[in-house]
Amino acid sequence: YSLSFPLFLLPTHIPHTDNTLSPSLFLGLLLSQLNLFQRLSRKLGLHANNSQFTLAGEPFRILGGSVHYFRVPSAYWRDRLMKAKACGINTITTYVPWSLHQPERDVFNFQTQLDLESYISLVAELGLWVILRPGPYISAELDLGGLPSWLLQDENMRLRTTYPGFTDAVNVFFDKLIPKIVPLQFKKGGPIIAIQLDDSYGSYAKDNRYMPFIKEALTSRGVSEMLLTSDLSNGLKAGGPFKSATPVNMENLPVNNKNGQSQGYTLYETTITSGGLLKSGDNVRDRALGKRTLSLLVENCGRVHRGKDLDKQRKGLVGDVLLNGTPLRDFTIYSLDMKPSFIDSLYRAPWKARPEVPLYPAFLMGALFAYGYPSDTFVKLPGWGRGVVFINGLNLGRYWSSGPQQALYLPGPFLNSGMNQIIAFEEQEADYKIQLEDTHDLGMTADIK
Repeated sequence: YSLSFPLFLLPTHIPHTDNTLSPSLFLGLLLSQLNLFQRLSRKLGLHANNSQFTLAGEPFRILGGSVHYFRVPSAYWRDRLMKAKACGINTITTYVPWSLHQPERDVFNFQTQLDLESYISLVAELGLWVILRPGPYISAELDLGGLPSWLLQDENMRLRTTYPGFTDAVNVFFDKLIPKIVPLQFKKGGPIIAIQLDDSYGSYAKDNRYMPFIKEALTSRGVSEMLLTSDLSNGLKAGGPFKSATPVNMENLPVNNKNGQSQGYTLYETTITSGGLLKSGDNVRDRALGKRTLSLLVENCGRVHRGKDLDKQRKGLVGDVLLNGTPLRDFTIYSLDMKPSFIDSLYRAPWKARPEVPLYPAFLMGALFAYGYPSDTFVKLPGWGRGVVFINGLNLGRYWSSGPQQALYLPGPFLNSGMNQIIAFEEQEADYKIQLEDTHDLGMTADIK
């Protein structure tokens, strides 16, 4: 259902605040570190000698902190790195999320927010070192631990093993990734002093050949710095339909150039000719809303990012839905993956004025005019139920009246000076008002029934 609605957005003028370090402080920090860079010989990289590290043969203490480039608006990279340095940090660690850099088998993205080379070069410019964590599995509290969901199209897939379907995909990704980071290694004049293999494999350990494979995959492509590991001790229908006699899980939907659906919702529709007992067993993953015509809107609430069940993270309808013991057939399926390309398609959809009694779930559109240079703010949706918010096509995340969090962070760089478009996908009800505030609201924990 494509609906529009008037939004009352407060404040319409968002004040600008300066959160950067002073130029004089930054210059002093930068010059002192540049002097260190110039003194160091690049023949010897990072080594562990007895109880201490050495870098270029000199004692070196790693004072590290994580600043993940893919989680920080690129306009804020410099500011956040300078603040980390002001705290005394000399080494930045960052993961490399495979799922974001290769969202489809034949699609690679190393641009803008995902421009890893520019980020590492900026770290070097600011006089900091880098410990890179390229995975391929990274955990990082990311969906499927940063592995692309299209891997699960293979019904025999064994993630994080030497199963050929997995290693072949890793090799394709590393063929694109590693040449970008090799010139940025310490011995070649760059800031990368160490590289981590995978993440916490000791607690997973399904295949004793896996870590040697990852090591070889890195070194054979030119990685020569210290290798390390990290281990634990233990229009609702705007997606465009397709027909299928049986339910198809998200990962195997023929969308995104046949790479399946990674996130969001999927709408399944079929015709039923009689009443009776409807059973789905464990075949709805993760959550479904149903109507009398048997329209099942299934939400992917997220895949686990670690543990023994990575291979079992398929979403959507993963099996039959039974009516009086008989499997239902002939489904019309719509993919609502909530990716930027999907949201862009909504702008071209035939939006309608909001009816007096709107039907849900629904997409709703509004606008915000901001003066000057917008700074960070927080989006609140009092009176709304559950859904997702987009600003200028960028996904801010899920909201839910049950909480606990009651506000979504909106970085200033996501806003335009002037007109901004807002789209909300609401499952249940909407108050048609959105508030922008200067403080977060983390809410309180609550019992969810």
